[in-house]
Amino acid sequence: MSTQPTTPAQPARTNLRLGASSWTAEGWLGSFYPSGTKSADFLGHYATEFDVVEADVTYYRIPSARMVANWRERTPAGFRMAAKVPRSIVHGGEGPQPDPARVLVPAAVGDDLANFLTVMRGLGDRCGPLLFQFPYFNQKVFRGPQEFLRRLDDFLGQLPVDFRYAVEVRNAPYVAPPLLDVLRRHRACLALVDLHYMPHPDTWWGALDLATTDFGYVRLIGNREVTEARTKVFDREYVDQSQGLVRWAAFLHQLAARLPVTYVFANNHYAGHAPATLRHLQQLLGGSGAG
Repeated sequence: MSTQPTTPAQPARTNLRLGASSWTAEGWLGSFYPSGTKSADFLGHYATEFDVVEADVTYYRIPSARMVANWRERTPAGFRMAAKVPRSIVHGGEGPQPDPARVLVPAAVGDDLANFLTVMRGLGDRCGPLLFQFPYFNQKVFRGPQEFLRRLDDFLGQLPVDFRYAVEVRNAPYVAPPLLDVLRRHRACLALVDLHYMPHPDTWWGALDLATTDFGYVRLIGNREVTEARTKVFDREYVDQSQGLVRWAAFLHQLAARLPVTYVFANNHYAGHAPATLRHLQQLLGGSGAG
């Protein structure tokens, strides 16, 4: 695939579900939410614009059962909430560097995992995939992909099958047939990312079959440092990602042709304002029906 594809006019793909990586951010009140909207009403309003969202908050703490019940109550039938697996599990704690003695070690993180899954069941049919967002691992954490894959394989094999899972890795060499084989074995999805130090997934397409299960999961993350150098208030787009979105639209049409559903999440750090990014991408995909 060309690194700068064009996107011909195509019908909207209803199996592409677009949403933001959170439903709250500094600057959204007045730019996305009507002025005067109470924070308790943010999610309900968000759900009138988009039918899927990624919960970033669960990365930092396990939500209470009451909080999860509120999320369900404030969203309509058909809405889906993906949620990040807590940092304690994928990073191994709150330290600046991942803790190899804890990352995916059941004896160390089993209680957090059990508590997280218990409360997430409160979402019922609103629950989308759960995301294992792994950080970059240097050789002090894992000496290589084989060591990581052994631990991942064992861990995924112990997970309950009533949830679906996506796995994001931030070591480019890890994206290879052994990882894809592990994910297929457990019906887990490889999360595809737009992150400044990771190759664009279309560079692997063709050489690797990146579709590891029956759904796709895409995250437009961008470069946090570049965006935050321009703004700390995410009320509009500050970084021109037009060409990047054209490239993603071409790639997403290929995914949509392969998979029953693909979830696509935009981060505020991608261009400065996730809702604007999503609307731009919807237009490139063929209209609002893509979201």
